[in-house]
Amino acid sequence: MPKPPATPETRSVRLLKVGEQVRHVISELLTRQMVHDEVLSAHSVSVTEVRMSPDLRHATVFVKPLLGSDEDIVLKALRTHTAFFQKEVAGKMRQKYAAKIRFLPDESFDVASKIDALLADPKVKRDLDD
Repeated sequence: MPKPPATPETRSVRLLKVGEQVRHVISELLTRQMVHDEVLSAHSVSVTEVRMSPDLRHATVFVKPLLGSDEDIVLKALRTHTAFFQKEVAGKMRQKYAAKIRFLPDESFDVASKIDALLADPKVKRDLDD
């Protein structure tokens, strides 16, 4: 019988811990401007979440530039320096394998904004007040 897909509630504690460690390493590299890139130096980038694959060989890093400006440019700069991030994460983490890193934009803030807008709609407020 196949395993059901992993949801945030069913992910193992180890995957969550390793993902959080990777998030801290990448955040530190960006905060201390250890990546020598003009685009990354000019933008504040928030690493919102890191999801690890079950075998810990792949890390999906969700990022959001501050105020959401120039998201495409920042993602391109991060993807250009993926090898640097992989090397630094592998050096600071004591893992059997170095995780392959993939940067993706964090869409959760956009989804939350849409939900807030829907809840603020007068028709929905009228139904909620009843």
